[in-house]
Amino acid sequence: MFNIFKKKPVQGEQNNAPETQPAAPQAPAESASTPDSDIATPPPAGAESRASWRDRLGGSALARSFGGLFKRQAEIDPDLLDEIETALLTSDMGVAATEAVVADLRRAIERKEAEDTGALLERLRGLLVGMLRPVAQPLNVDAGPKPFVILTVGVNGVGKTTTIGKLARRFADERKQVMLAAGDTFRAAAVAQLQQWGERNQVPVVAQGQGADSASVIFSALQAAKARGGDLLIADTAGRLHTQGGLMDELSKVVRVMKKLDAEAPHEVLLVIDGTTGQNAVNQVRQFSRAVQVTGLVVTKLDGTAKGGVVFALAREFGLPIRYVGLGEKVHDLRVFDPDAFVDALLPHTLSR
Repeated sequence: MFNIFKKKPVQGEQNNAPETQPAAPQAPAESASTPDSDIATPPPAGAESRASWRDRLGGSALARSFGGLFKRQAEIDPDLLDEIETALLTSDMGVAATEAVVADLRRAIERKEAEDTGALLERLRGLLVGMLRPVAQPLNVDAGPKPFVILTVGVNGVGKTTTIGKLARRFADERKQVMLAAGDTFRAAAVAQLQQWGERNQVPVVAQGQGADSASVIFSALQAAKARGGDLLIADTAGRLHTQGGLMDELSKVVRVMKKLDAEAPHEVLLVIDGTTGQNAVNQVRQFSRAVQVTGLVVTKLDGTAKGGVVFALAREFGLPIRYVGLGEKVHDLRVFDPDAFVDALLPHTLSR
C-alpha cells in the first residue's frame, strides 16, 4: 500500500526499520542540527553573495594554501610555481588539470605577462574560473514537460536525501507543485527521513515500507504526479557503491520503468557527490554514467574538510553541468553553482606587501 501525505507523515512507516535501529529523529538525520527557524525563514537579500561563499569556503585547505603562498614579497621567486603545483595537487584537482594550470602560469611568466605575484594571482583566478564556467549551467525545470522528473543517485552517505529535501524547499519557494518519491527502500529510516522533509516543506511524499521495490515506488509517484498536474517530481534512490554491479543495474531498471509512463523521463539525473571524497568522485561519475545517463552534478559538504579541487577535476574530466553545491547544513545552503564566487572564495582578495 502506497502512502501520500501533505502535512503529516504516515504513521508506522518508521517501524519498518529493524528493531535494532533507533526511532527516526525529529529532524532529517543529515541535518539534525538545523533548527526549525532556519527551515522556515528564507535567506535575506544578498545571502548568496560572494562574501557568503567566502565565509563558507575560506577555511578550506586550498584557500589556506593559496593564502599562505601569496602572502610574500611582490616579486615572483623560483619556488612559487612549484608550491602552487603542490597546492593544486593536494587539493584533489588531479594531475591533468594541475599541469595545464601550471604550464599556463609558467608561459605567462616567461612572456612577461605576469611580472609580479599580483599579476600571477589574477592570471590564476582567470584560469580557474575559465575551467568552471562551461559547467556552470543552472537546472531549468521550466524547460521540460510537466511533471519534470529529477532522479537523484549517489553512493551511501553523500547527503542525497538531505539534498532532495533542500531542493524541494527551493522549488516550493518558487511556488511549484512538488512531489517526492521515497525510492530509497533499502536504508533503514530513509523513508521516514524523506517524509519528515516532506512535512517540513509541505510537500507530498509517495512512500512504501523498507524493502519495497524502488522502481514500483517511483512508478506510482510518477502516476500520482501526472494525475495531480504537478510541476515537479524528485525521486530518491538507494545509496550504493559504484562498484556494486547488481545495485547499479537496479538504477537502470528504475529508468526503464519510468519510461513506460513518460518516454522522456527522467528529465534530469542528478548525481550527488561528497566533496570530501577527492579523486574517488571521478570514479563515481564514471561508473554511474554507465548505469544511467547522468545529466548534472551536486557537490556537497564543501564547507567542511573538503579541499575544493575535485570540482575542477570533475569539470575537466566530464564537462557535466554542476547544478548545485552544498555550503552548509541549513536548508538554504544548497546554492546554485557560481564559478566566480567559488574561485573568489578560494583565492586571496589582496596581497600583503
